[in-house]
Amino acid sequence: MTDYGHDLLFGTFITPTNSDPQAPVRLAQLSERLGLDLVTFQDHPYQPSFLDTWTLMSWVAAQTERIHISGNVLNLGMRQPALVARSAASLDLLSGGRFEMGVGAGGFWDAMAAMGATRRTPAESVDALEEGIEIMRGIWDATNRTPLRVPGRFHRVDGAKRGPAPAHDIPIWLGAYKKRMLRLTGAKADGWLPSLPYFKEGDLARGNATIDEAAEEAGRSPSEIRRLLNLGGAITDRSTGQLQGPADQWVEELTLLALEDGVSGFIVMGDDPDQIRAFAEDVVPAVREAVAAERRSAGTVPASARRGAVALTARRQGIDYDSLPPELAARAVEPGDREYEAVRHNYLRSGAPGLVLRPQGVDEVAAGLAWVQKQGVEFAVRSAGHGISGRSTNDGGVVLSMRGLRSVEVVDEATRRVRIGAGATWGEVAATLAPRGWAITSGDYGGVGVGGLGTTGGIGFLGRLQGLTIDHVVAAEVVTADGRVLHASRDEHPDLFWALRGAGGNMGAVTWLEIEAGAVGDVVFSQMTLDATDTAGLLEKWGAAVEAAPRGLTSNIIIAPGRGGQSPMAQLMTVIAAEGADVDPDEAIAQLELLADAGPLLGHQAQLLPYSGVVRQEDAHHSGGGDPSARSGLLTHLDQSTSRAIERLLGSRESYFMAVRATGGATNDVAPDATAYAHRHQNFNLSALGSNQDRLNGAWDAEIGPVMDGSYLSFDTDSRPERLLEAFPEPTLARLRTVKATYDPSNVFRTNFPIPPAA
Repeated sequence: MTDYGHDLLFGTFITPTNSDPQAPVRLAQLSERLGLDLVTFQDHPYQPSFLDTWTLMSWVAAQTERIHISGNVLNLGMRQPALVARSAASLDLLSGGRFEMGVGAGGFWDAMAAMGATRRTPAESVDALEEGIEIMRGIWDATNRTPLRVPGRFHRVDGAKRGPAPAHDIPIWLGAYKKRMLRLTGAKADGWLPSLPYFKEGDLARGNATIDEAAEEAGRSPSEIRRLLNLGGAITDRSTGQLQGPADQWVEELTLLALEDGVSGFIVMGDDPDQIRAFAEDVVPAVREAVAAERRSAGTVPASARRGAVALTARRQGIDYDSLPPELAARAVEPGDREYEAVRHNYLRSGAPGLVLRPQGVDEVAAGLAWVQKQGVEFAVRSAGHGISGRSTNDGGVVLSMRGLRSVEVVDEATRRVRIGAGATWGEVAATLAPRGWAITSGDYGGVGVGGLGTTGGIGFLGRLQGLTIDHVVAAEVVTADGRVLHASRDEHPDLFWALRGAGGNMGAVTWLEIEAGAVGDVVFSQMTLDATDTAGLLEKWGAAVEAAPRGLTSNIIIAPGRGGQSPMAQLMTVIAAEGADVDPDEAIAQLELLADAGPLLGHQAQLLPYSGVVRQEDAHHSGGGDPSARSGLLTHLDQSTSRAIERLLGSRESYFMAVRATGGATNDVAPDATAYAHRHQNFNLSALGSNQDRLNGAWDAEIGPVMDGSYLSFDTDSRPERLLEAFPEPTLARLRTVKATYDPSNVFRTNFPIPPAA
């Protein structure tokens, strides 16, 4: 018995007729309404009675919401692979990750040649398809910063720019029948997509054997290749042959194909809506149930948890991969997996973890925590991976990624209470809340994860109006080191709730936060460029203007030293917001004019837009960013001595980037002991990036150390122990150690600046 362990897919194979152009669209929509997974279309560009398949797929994607879309199969013999790749990535992005690449070499060469295609022999067609696969995958590999070069005989690119990356890892399924195509499928493709009516007896088994052999020779697991079938036949009252009979016969035959021949994708051919309905309602659920029951009984390992020889050799020492619970193994990513490059790094930090776990719910988070504590390696929790400090990745350890927990749910309209998964990004949150006229202060970049920022502090573009993000957290769900799932609030585990707001990463794995959003209308977002030759003077004037401004104004300034004889430049990013109303543009202009007086103004643009237009949805795919060293400190005022200290740090050339963020206003309304974030009188945060930690530390300690007043650890990579007391001044630290001893006495959560449990 061959069961490759793939989840089952069911779909339709629709003729793209143009006699009634909307007919295939209606069938696609019917397929979606019936709960099918996939809708596919023939592709014969030389057939004048057909719609163009690419155009049809794009139209169908726009007319549907959930169902996945594919050509069946696309004719690569008539298309340039680099353009196909860009078209596919674009459609995948526009559809939210719903495009699959069914592709073939082309077979009707007379018709193809009549349309201008270059005629190829069967052997040449296979070689051309192999080159096309390499080009398409190369275009999609947007994390690779080198130009794409494929010196193919039939398809070549020489220095092509890569990208865009699709919304998901688009699988390539080949329509293949002959041995060379089958071997290419096993060696390079992700799926096999033939049509059952074309098979003679034994062809399916022989094809599987050829694909498996080629996969193993390439160091792959045969389970890396999904097996799909286009199905002929009809659902009728009585049986007259294979797939010619009642629904019960179909269920029996498809179940056998799944369990004995490894088929996991069943695509019904034909344009009869009644047949599609009967397939979806009478056949699909029963096949799913029968296959699932047999797999449970047999203990079938999911396809995603099976790896070939090449992937197995990439595993890291100290991790017992084989003991990973099946529900986690199904989505885990190892160094030998193709998805690894998309999950190994964070925003600014390169990583090489031995395993990335991707739980989909709180039970899986708990299972992952229990398992990882048995491994002798580093462990990190990641919400979205943006953190400047880089503590959400490691080298050879395990990363528990919360990106699978990313829902944004309104719990109470009256109080604007929102439950947000720890793996969501703040851009996703802002986009969800914008139609209600709500907003939550949340940093200054939409790709930041909710779990990290929402438990550390949350210095954001609405900070002077709303305070810190943690000031609006009213409840949290957290998995503790001993596997308990606790709800923390003022009424439940209040000591834990206090600690989660400022030092959450040290206490457990937070799975969701409930936050009360503010009512915020359209805001003004201003970007100014100023000459920073007089850095100290600029900072002093800007700081005074910010402190004197109404609380609706929050401003950040970024300064970089001059290069090549040029003067230092500063970029001012300012948000002006109003509680429960749109900002008055005239009032905003008056406030911005005061900021512009801080230094010589070189450029300015401002927009009136929703908060979601400032903190926008961003791709959380990270590729590392040079592994910078970072320091961070809080400042009470930007007076003359403080501003001159920052100017001297900039002049030392040990920092190539500095940012000052406003943190006062409503942030300082909260009592220092109300949360684990005790810094409630400072007005600014300074952060600096450099290329060498020791040299940056030396310059920082000399210049900023004497004027700083506390630290914000999310922006700091200095691991010296004195940072801990700067971040958590007494009596906060002592109280945190007591809470730590209660909920994490073994210090499992120590990836952040470790808070030692009280004795």
